[in-house]
Amino acid sequence: MKLEFKSKKLQNICTNASVAEKEYGSRMAELIHQRIDEITAADTVEMLLKFRVGRCHALKGNLHGKYAMDLAHPFRLIFIKKGVEIQVVKIVDIADYH
Repeated sequence: MKLEFKSKKLQNICTNASVAEKEYGSRMAELIHQRIDEITAADTVEMLLKFRVGRCHALKGNLHGKYAMDLAHPFRLIFIKKGVEIQVVKIVDIADYH
């Protein structure tokens, strides 16, 4: 799938390991980049959900319509799905929403 990002800062964190490491530490940076690789390798969000890649799950409540993948506890990589035929994932946040 293709990727989009909510902000330039988020794009830098997700595409540059040294920026991610400065912001979140080495373990978190490793997991962020692993999840980005898993998303780009998948054909659809439904594939991520079906095979529970990164414990991918749909969110509820005030985050309805968004999806999350596990990072270092309690953080999650939060994204939305755009498009039907050709899906694009827009990364919107790295947060602890609990």
